[in-house]
Amino acid sequence: MKIKVESEKIVKAVKKLEGVEMVLENAEDAKEALNLVLRKTDLLNLGDLGKLKEVKVSSSREYKTSAVDYTMVFLLEFFFEPEVTSEQKVALIRALQDFFNKV
Repeated sequence: MKIKVESEKIVKAVKKLEGVEMVLENAEDAKEALNLVLRKTDLLNLGDLGKLKEVKVSSSREYKTSAVDYTMVFLLEFFFEPEVTSEQKVALIRALQDFFNKV
């Protein structure tokens, strides 16, 4: 399962949780920030986090009106343990999306 998250939302989440304003230049930076968010939030209890095998992060730019007016967007691809049901996957991803939307 995959979702898109704007870099600004990830930066705000880390600032809120850690008090640090990170600069996200690439997917590696975003993955590091995402790991901080996943470890700190109450969205995921330890059992839920154990169901998540990996999160792959890739980056792209979404151009709004011109080549200079763009937003950095990160695509988060979630990989779960085989026994995790679709409902559990959706619940975990929805909780994370809701958190980013509230930041």
